[in-house]
Amino acid sequence: MSNRILVTPPGPKAKAILERDSKVLSPSYARDYGFVMDHGKGAQVWDVDGNRYVDFCAGIAVNATGHAHPEIVKAIQDQAEKYIHISSDFYHELMVRVAERINEIAPMQEDVTVFLANSGTESVEAALKLARYATGRRQFIGFLGAFHGRSMGSLSFTASKARQQERFFPTMPGVWHVPFPDPYRPLFPIPQNGDEGDAVVNYIENILFATALPPDEVAAILVEPIQGEGGYIVPPKNFFPRLRALCDKHGILLISDEVQAGVGRTGKWWAIQHDQVEPDIICIAKGIASGIPMGAMAARKSIGAKWKPGAHGNTYGGNPIACVSALKTLELVEREYMQNAATQGAYIFDALAEMQSRHPSIGDVRGRGLMVGVEFVADRATKEPARELRNRIIHRCFETGLLMLGCGQSTIRFCPPLMIERALVDEGLEIFERAMSEVEQN
Repeated sequence: MSNRILVTPPGPKAKAILERDSKVLSPSYARDYGFVMDHGKGAQVWDVDGNRYVDFCAGIAVNATGHAHPEIVKAIQDQAEKYIHISSDFYHELMVRVAERINEIAPMQEDVTVFLANSGTESVEAALKLARYATGRRQFIGFLGAFHGRSMGSLSFTASKARQQERFFPTMPGVWHVPFPDPYRPLFPIPQNGDEGDAVVNYIENILFATALPPDEVAAILVEPIQGEGGYIVPPKNFFPRLRALCDKHGILLISDEVQAGVGRTGKWWAIQHDQVEPDIICIAKGIASGIPMGAMAARKSIGAKWKPGAHGNTYGGNPIACVSALKTLELVEREYMQNAATQGAYIFDALAEMQSRHPSIGDVRGRGLMVGVEFVADRATKEPARELRNRIIHRCFETGLLMLGCGQSTIRFCPPLMIERALVDEGLEIFERAMSEVEQN
C-alpha cells in the first residue's frame, strides 16, 4: 500500500525514544531494530512516526487474537471495573473457569490439575518442581537448541544461544542435554526403516543411559514439540512416539513445553497432538491471554494431586484481568482462529516453498500452522548458515513495512496473529520476497 512507510524508520520520534531508552532501560534487552510502537489493530501496527507495518511477529507468538481485539478489550475493561487483583491465598471463580477450560482442551485423556502463573518460564519452573516432587527423582533431560525461559531452573535447560548461559553458571544441576532431531541437519546416522527421531532416542537409550545417566534417576524429559528459538524445527514422525515409549519404560515424566507452539498456533490446540502422543505435563503461556501476562502448567491429576498445600505458589497467578483475557482468547481461538491458523499457515508454507525454487539462499521451509520457519544458507550443498543474510533481510523488511524476527542460526520465523486475513498475508509475503531479492542482489 502506498501509505505504508511515511518516514524512513526509525523516524525522528522513534529515535528520540530510542535515545531515552538507552539511558534508563537494561542493556540486556536484545532489540533487532528500532521499531517503536504507537498502536495496533488486528495484524497491523503503527509506529510513533505514523509508519504502518504488517505484523508477522505477534509479540513472539503472543497476540493470538491480534492487537486490540474488541472482545478482548471489552472483557478487560468490564473486569477492571469489578476488581483487578486478588491473590491465590483466596478464591475467585475466574481462576476456576480458566482451569476448567484448560482441563477441557488439554492433550491428556486423564483430567488435569492446573497451576496458573505469569509467564512461560514460571510455567516451566512449576513443571520442574512438580516432576521432582512427584517422582522423588532429581535429574532431567533437555535438548540442544531448546528455549524454556531465563529463570535459573528453566535456564538450565535453555540451549539455543551460548549468550543466554554466559556468566550464569552454575544453574540448576542435574540437567543432561542431547541433540534435538533436526531432519534438515541430522547429527546421527539414520537407522534402517527409521528416521532422525529414532536415532536420537536410540542415543538416549543406548549411550546416555548405558554410560552416564541411570534412567531410574530421571524425573522428566522436557521438550518443545516444535523448537522455537532453536529454529522452528519440526521433529520427524517417529520421535515423539519413541520418546513416549522410552518414558513409559523407565517411569520418566514427559513434559511438553507448549509455550510458543500451543493454544492453536499450529492448527491444533497443542503442537504435540500432531504426533498423537499424550504428555504428562504441559507448559502454557504466550498465546493464552492475547498479551496479558499469563502462564499455566497442567499435569495429569494423578501427578498434580501429589503436591501438598504450600509446596508451590505465587502472588499474581490467576490474576482476574489475565483470566478474563484468557477465557475470551480461548473462545475466539476455538470459534475461528485455530482453523484460520491451519488455513493461512498452509498458504504461507506453500508460498514460501514456491519462493524457494526462485531463491537459492532458502535452504529449508518447515513448520505447522502459523509457526513457519525459513532457513537461509550460503550454499544448499553445504547448508552453511547465512546468518548475516538473514539479518539483512529482517532489517530490510522493517524498512519497507513488515515486522519479522529471527530464530536459530539463520532462520526467519513467520508467526503472525492467528486471526490474520489473507490480504495481509499476501501483503506481508510480497514485502518479504521483495526484501529478500534486494538483499540477495546487493
